[in-house]
Amino acid sequence: MGGDTADIGLGDGRALAAHPLRAQVLAELHARPFLPATTPRRFLHVGFLTDPLHPQAARAGIEAFCTARGVPSPAEGAKHHRVELGGATLRWESHAEFSTYTWDFPSAEPSAGTLPFFPPATSLAGVLAEIAQPGPLLVAVDLHLVTDTADDFQFNSLFDRASLARSDVNDGEAEIASDFKPDPAGFVRILVRDRGLTPEAAGALVQRVLEIETYRLLALLGLPEAQRLSPEIGRIEAQVARLTDAMRHSEGLAANNRMLDELVALSAELEAGATASLFRFGASRAYEEIVRLRLVTIREQAVPGFPTWQRFLDRRMAPAMRTCLTVEQRQGHMSAKLARAADLLRTRVDVEVEQQNRDLLASMNERTRLQLRLQRTVEGLSVAAISYYVASLVHLLVEGLHEGGVDARLGIHLDPGLVTAISVPVAVLFVWSMVRRIRSAHSDED
Repeated sequence: MGGDTADIGLGDGRALAAHPLRAQVLAELHARPFLPATTPRRFLHVGFLTDPLHPQAARAGIEAFCTARGVPSPAEGAKHHRVELGGATLRWESHAEFSTYTWDFPSAEPSAGTLPFFPPATSLAGVLAEIAQPGPLLVAVDLHLVTDTADDFQFNSLFDRASLARSDVNDGEAEIASDFKPDPAGFVRILVRDRGLTPEAAGALVQRVLEIETYRLLALLGLPEAQRLSPEIGRIEAQVARLTDAMRHSEGLAANNRMLDELVALSAELEAGATASLFRFGASRAYEEIVRLRLVTIREQAVPGFPTWQRFLDRRMAPAMRTCLTVEQRQGHMSAKLARAADLLRTRVDVEVEQQNRDLLASMNERTRLQLRLQRTVEGLSVAAISYYVASLVHLLVEGLHEGGVDARLGIHLDPGLVTAISVPVAVLFVWSMVRRIRSAHSDED
């Protein structure tokens, strides 16, 4: 079997050709395995939002960090990397819109009044500043994995009692606690008390707890977007209500066209906001689902007197998610209402345009009828005028022949007046028949 292509050998030198993505999808399930963790330990976990158009920024930072310390850099195209640095471990993961860095340090258990720190002369800021920041910081977690001593001094020194959420997890093999508030250094503190976890179970629990906090914050990014869009949607709703009410009383093509332009402008504004928030609201739903799945996996049990993480997040996080969903639904409903209102108004405009066209055609028909009457009148006058000219020509011709004695030499007598009188009806009939034939010919061509 080829490790890169995931081909299947047939044993006779031949192989079944694999799909180009088979190796990638097979490896995806094993891309981010749980790493064993022995108690006690301390984890610093930070997450930065990254620009999807510049995904190499986070990778460049971790590559520079590894190169400067002479440790292996991430493989080409890798989305995660893990390096050992003395007694500590750094794990980097790249996701669609964020990157995380998790420092794993050996740590002594906290004692009353003091908190464990990292190796001497190393500060929190110094550790994090060693890697170039790929984007704005969103997640910062300081997690302590300690042995459970059944004493509660940790809670008094680490957390705000009013916001503290505690749960027994993994069927009672551990307890997790946090107030989800940043400490003076800006980190959200999480305490995991070990009551008999295996290293593999401890590593899995730590990773799931870190993912709950990471995806919780990512999910809540949709709330500011919803709060920003809500007044705009309210304003659009009010304008649509005003326009639809005005539609009942509007008259005239100009007024309806003006309202239609307003509706189109409102629709464009609404669609611009919906398009901009489409990814954010969709991502928030996906992140919230991940949080819920992780909470189900760790199998929480209530600690008397304290809310579980599930209950705490349901009380604080669920309203924010409902706000995002409500704004998204309002966008969809308002878009449909705008489309219906625009269709109704467009129909009214079309009817008015058709009525105007009908009136215009009727006016054109009347004008054509008048022109036809005028044309027939002109034709009658034309027959008379042309007949007059023909009779005049005949008169001049006969009179010339008579005065020149041509008729006498021919042995006939031509009376110009009589000949002219006889030619008049003949000329009229001839000209009238010619005009009639010309009009018939034009009618046949039309």
